[in-house]
Amino acid sequence: MRCPTCGERDTRVVDSRDLDDSATIRRRRECNVCQSRFTTYERIESARLTVVKRNGDREEFDGQKLAAGLDKALTRRPVPAGAADQAADEIEATLRGQGINEVPSSRVGEMAMDRLRALDQIAYVRFVSVYQSFEDIEQLKREVDSLFAQRSDRAPGQTELALGLAAPNARRTAPVLSSNSGKRPPRR
Repeated sequence: MRCPTCGERDTRVVDSRDLDDSATIRRRRECNVCQSRFTTYERIESARLTVVKRNGDREEFDGQKLAAGLDKALTRRPVPAGAADQAADEIEATLRGQGINEVPSSRVGEMAMDRLRALDQIAYVRFVSVYQSFEDIEQLKREVDSLFAQRSDRAPGQTELALGLAAPNARRTAPVLSSNSGKRPPRR
């Protein structure tokens, strides 16, 4: 290590300390020629993780970009603050843990959908409807139906979602839509 004052290579380590859960080492050094002291930091350089887009373009993995997409889906949902950042960090750690240098963007998207499905089903539907570019309401309905099928597996007895069905003695709270116009009836 060169001394920043005189440029001499003959330096010695005076003190070493671990920082950031041992991910970084801080070293105090002293030049043997001019006796000036300076600090250096040692960090492990992670292997570059490259995302291969659908069109073949390659882009360095950006955890902040992933977290921003997850955060949009989680907007105004009852999840802990920082859930998007944590999910993005977990996805990145999983990918890096696999020891691969390139990952298809579809794999990153699948992992994001899996995390959102576990976090919040509404956020999952928001994300998947944009990510998979649903063309019509039928595709969205199929996805929601699959979520209900999974939910009924976890909650025995729940076999369907009763939308718009009220008990015989229940009072209506919303106006009934006219079947021919699709608009609310005029107020009286």
